[in-house]
Amino acid sequence: MELNSAEPLVTIVVVPRERFSCARASLESIYQDTNIPFKLVYVDGNSPAKVRDYLKEESQNKGFQLIRTDYYLYPNQARNIGLAKVTTKYLVFIDNDVIVSPGWLESLIQCAEETGAAVVGPLMCQNEPVHEIVHFAGGESHIWVDKTGRRRLREKMYRQGQKVKEVYSQLKRSPTELAEFHCVLIRHSIFDRIGKLDEAFLNTKEHLDFCMSVIQAGETVYFEPACIVTYVPGPPLEWTDLHYYMLRWSNAWFLGSLQRMREKWDVVEDGYFQVKYKHLAWRRYGTIIEPLARRLSFGFASDLIARLIAKFEHYFNLYLTNRHARVQEQVKQNNIERAKELESALSSPQSQIN
Repeated sequence: MELNSAEPLVTIVVVPRERFSCARASLESIYQDTNIPFKLVYVDGNSPAKVRDYLKEESQNKGFQLIRTDYYLYPNQARNIGLAKVTTKYLVFIDNDVIVSPGWLESLIQCAEETGAAVVGPLMCQNEPVHEIVHFAGGESHIWVDKTGRRRLREKMYRQGQKVKEVYSQLKRSPTELAEFHCVLIRHSIFDRIGKLDEAFLNTKEHLDFCMSVIQAGETVYFEPACIVTYVPGPPLEWTDLHYYMLRWSNAWFLGSLQRMREKWDVVEDGYFQVKYKHLAWRRYGTIIEPLARRLSFGFASDLIARLIAKFEHYFNLYLTNRHARVQEQVKQNNIERAKELESALSSPQSQIN
């Protein structure tokens, strides 16, 4: 394995996760702490002007490919846009709020080369200070059949919330059933077998679907603790993050994703799903509604105010998702029309003469 060869083995595909205000820190981290050649494709799904201009300037300075849309993207939609540009043996999907550490990429590739894994996930940490608290250290994702013959979904994340310094010596490279899209290395050829990412997963459980599809195809997923990265979630959010954040964690996208999971994998709507339904809007409530209620109430009766805000926000959230659905439908129709125009132009007598 020649990681420092002139021709890169890997393409890093950066996509939006839930906000844009961490984009600069994340991109700077990648260029600062990646010591082997790589290609980079940055998918910018309608970032605010400040971030848009920064990314445009950086793409010119550093020579990476920048793909921008003027509408917000579903996570797998953004990943598929980047995937279409990849020609290297490996690719890494990484969210725009992830901070990497020195040697991160070499460790992922080395694991894939030495094990033959199709997918390799890092030791994923969460929050700031970075690289201190475990978010994910491998896990379980599979279908099991209970005594009554019902197909049920099993999902478990290992070591979440534990301190890295207390558990790191216990962590070993190992096969696993689960890797997350916060940051994951993938052998490019696996997509020839399982197809592109399923865009019917609008905002959640897409990593379960992907890893189970890989394992179903007879390939392996590995956990590699030598690679340490951290995702930095909000709050705080900047005002320019709010629209996308509310859309990204909307009720409609969440319910649509869970429905796709049940239907695609033919699993029963058991307690696993009931818990998800019960906490449907927890991200928006904790990140937006509760802080706003505390500010408006100066700390008094904030729970009551939060509940009142939540009722209004529910309808506003529905409006946002319905409007976005119309935008996506228009984009789809425009793409169909452009494809027809191109086909017509290529089949015209003049084009055949030329």
